[in-house]
Amino acid sequence: MSLFIALVAVLKSFAISLGVGSSTLAITNFFVAISDGKIDDTERKMMGVVYIILRIAMVAILVTTIITLGASYDGTWLRSFAAYELGQMLAIFVLFLNASLMTAHIVPSNFGPAIQAGNWYTLGTLSALQGLGFTHFTFTQFIFAYITWVFLAMAIVNGVMAILRAKRHGFIKK
Repeated sequence: MSLFIALVAVLKSFAISLGVGSSTLAITNFFVAISDGKIDDTERKMMGVVYIILRIAMVAILVTTIITLGASYDGTWLRSFAAYELGQMLAIFVLFLNASLMTAHIVPSNFGPAIQAGNWYTLGTLSALQGLGFTHFTFTQFIFAYITWVFLAMAIVNGVMAILRAKRHGFIKK
């Protein structure tokens, strides 16, 4: 069984890497697409392919996380999980919730992409911390860092969008 869990952990690492990379491409494609004020069919098509890859990564992360958490579950519900695992579950939950709300066009574009990027980078950071053995933090510490990280992502994404808008309207020279 440990070989199976090891293979699942490797697949999870690949899925997180795919998600972080695809998220980076998605947000970059989004910036390029909106830079002229409209998203044309070619841009929409390219972004659609990246979104499919993101969904594949999301499903792979969900399945592999369920398997790895199930293997370590001791029957005491959430108390059996470390803050690292709870943080990972929260980031995955927000990742799926935000993706669903973005698909339904409920979350505005100045929040949705930044929240997604913040969550993908949170998962990537957690994965790196796990590899380094730095997972002995409290859930409160995680929440503080997580909220800070997502707000930083929102500031960066909205800052870039503001710069692109200003360039488009001639306030900044191209």
